[in-house]
Amino acid sequence: MKHRSVRAAVFSAGSWGTAVAKILADAGTDVTVHARRGEIADAINTTHRNPGYFPDVELPFSVKATTDPAAALDAADFLVLSIPAQSLRAGLAAWAPHIGPDTVIVSLMKGIEASSGLRASQVITEVTGLPVERVAVLSGPNLAAEIMAAQPAAATVACPDEGAAHRFQAACHTQYFRPYTSTDVIGCELGGAVKNVIALAVGIAAGMSLGHNAQAMLITRGLEETTRLATAIGAHPVTLAGLAGLGDLVATSSSPLSRNRTFGTHLGHGLSVGEAAAATRQTTEGVKSAYAILALAHAHGVEMPITSAMSALLTEKITLTEAAAALIQRPPKPER
Repeated sequence: MKHRSVRAAVFSAGSWGTAVAKILADAGTDVTVHARRGEIADAINTTHRNPGYFPDVELPFSVKATTDPAAALDAADFLVLSIPAQSLRAGLAAWAPHIGPDTVIVSLMKGIEASSGLRASQVITEVTGLPVERVAVLSGPNLAAEIMAAQPAAATVACPDEGAAHRFQAACHTQYFRPYTSTDVIGCELGGAVKNVIALAVGIAAGMSLGHNAQAMLITRGLEETTRLATAIGAHPVTLAGLAGLGDLVATSSSPLSRNRTFGTHLGHGLSVGEAAAATRQTTEGVKSAYAILALAHAHGVEMPITSAMSALLTEKITLTEAAAALIQRPPKPER
């Protein structure tokens, strides 16, 4: 008896969603991408390219696209969500009726819902009513442009149900993409969310030409405050030293391909928050999530000086010069 192929619905057709669709297809998974715009879906189906993102990279012919959420989700083993964190609740509420009884939802989102302070997996379970065992997270040092070029990368698949994590691991394991499994959803999600805020600070340091020592300091201390928050909420510290923590932080903070670092660099060059947003042009999760992450830290009694400075700068409560001073000139104390 022939077994049917594993099927994944990827929502939606942005840069990371497109890259993960490619990974899944290269791993032998049947992939349908849900695109909001008909012209994007048509282009993927006819030219096997996404003209909105990576127009010069050919997608596997097995990648299909549709604007119909019900068609995309038909018989899907996995619903892979790659949309802005602030759009998740409304989008998922519309799609939820089409989610199959056994479909596992995989979150690619690296942000905190600003209105509630909830992580993406929490929003998913709240909106859909699904048990936590049906919600997984994929997180790691994964710059979409490098994935599209099939350059080597790895990530962590986290889910309370180890079986579900292993199934998605198999569905996205290729010669160039190596997924590991974990049960620490909290650590993976907070590692992915907070690193975007830290990358803004590193980008500012780069834009102000403060040097590589300052950037390394911010990455290291940023990892420390990320770990403090994550473990206070229930994460395992080992997760933050792994791909979804340190790995993602280094890639996002160090690469010019990172939109959060790029946004910070614009700020460091003297652009306003609005001007930096216009220059970056894509969703920058660190900007959207900084205040919510800081509120989460306050609720758990966790000190996060870098996140605090970024939140104040992004809400224009302090100037760039004051933010730089807050980051660099803190009083000395024991490292731990």
